[in-house]
Amino acid sequence: MLKVGLTGGIGSGKSAVAARLAALGAVVVDSDRIAREVVAPGTEGLAEVVAAFSDRVLGPDGSLDRVALGALVFGDETARRRLEAITHPRVRARAAELVAAAPADAVVVNDVPLLVEVGLAPTYHLVVVVQTAVPTRLARLSRDRGMDPAEAERRIAAQADDAFRAAVADVLLTNDGTLTDLHDAVDDLWRDRLLPYERNVRERHAVQTGPSTLTEPSTLTEPSTLTEPSTLTGPSTLIEPDPTWPAQYARLAARIHHAAGGDLRVDHVGSTAVPGLAAPDVIDIQLTVPSLAEADGPLADRLAEAGFPRLPGEWRDAPRRPDRVEWVKRLHGGADPGRPVLLHLRVAGSAGWRYALLMRDHLRADPARRAAYLQMKRDLVAAAPDSAEHGTLTDPWFDEEHLRAEDWAAQTGWRP
Repeated sequence: MLKVGLTGGIGSGKSAVAARLAALGAVVVDSDRIAREVVAPGTEGLAEVVAAFSDRVLGPDGSLDRVALGALVFGDETARRRLEAITHPRVRARAAELVAAAPADAVVVNDVPLLVEVGLAPTYHLVVVVQTAVPTRLARLSRDRGMDPAEAERRIAAQADDAFRAAVADVLLTNDGTLTDLHDAVDDLWRDRLLPYERNVRERHAVQTGPSTLTEPSTLTEPSTLTEPSTLTGPSTLIEPDPTWPAQYARLAARIHHAAGGDLRVDHVGSTAVPGLAAPDVIDIQLTVPSLAEADGPLADRLAEAGFPRLPGEWRDAPRRPDRVEWVKRLHGGADPGRPVLLHLRVAGSAGWRYALLMRDHLRADPARRAAYLQMKRDLVAAAPDSAEHGTLTDPWFDEEHLRAEDWAAQTGWRP
């Protein structure tokens, strides 16, 4: 199943998005609703809350007075953390039960108000953040919930700010317009991204990408046993540097870390890892493994379940001069149709592993070589758009650049 994290500040319209996704067919797990269930009358959760905050938080009927509790914890970090220690484990356990009961082909949307605050983003295939201007949120809280303006401001201030939420957002839904506008955006997201993403995760299918890694041209060497060579074919298309590439990498890396477990090293490599460098819009990531046997074991399944299925075949990097022994690796793609990814699993200390890091760091450090590289690449694309990447595999410029990079490493004391 596809697991989507949905969040947004109070008054942002997150509930409207959840309702629309439910109407489209998603299985929505509402953390707010569960949070009420776990402190309902007669529950252990309510008993612990009363023990921590006294019976001042109880209403006349013995149920939790949420307004009274909110007045105690909002703005008081110690009190808030005490409450979270009681409720969050129970909410997570109940949410896990509901997710486990969903169909295997479901799009499961976890509606989690504090998703960012508690660091849950890497546990989802995709994070959707609903963002709305603060004045609009204040007006909605006053109009729809009858909340006092000062209390509304206090609630908003107690949550993560927009920039913090945006940093974990794969999809940022702006809700400053009409409800119709919001529904149209959610419908597009469902049709164009969530449904195909779910299918790709279930079928372990990586989306087709064009050629990638300009600083690692060898990554597109076709393996002799590749059953779907078209997976990585297509015209070389350079786009201008995207300032969000590093943030996109960071979100992907967090998911890979969560899926891989342990302390395996993850690096942003390729052209999108070099600031100011035009590149194909593909995020290249290197996952360092102790051996190819490790890459072929349960790790491959965990990565596939997290949205990074393995590409079939035997993949090798074309070596650079003077090494002419092929550099064997494992290659995974991305199941998300909205974000092309290539995930290279290389053995720690191997020649291909070192080369990916060296070329990235050399180009980051030397603007002149970066400019020369980009001009060479533009010339290749202009001369033969459909075969430019193949041209880089054998172009002597890369052998020469590799030797320059090795000289730079020796002079600077660079280490991978």
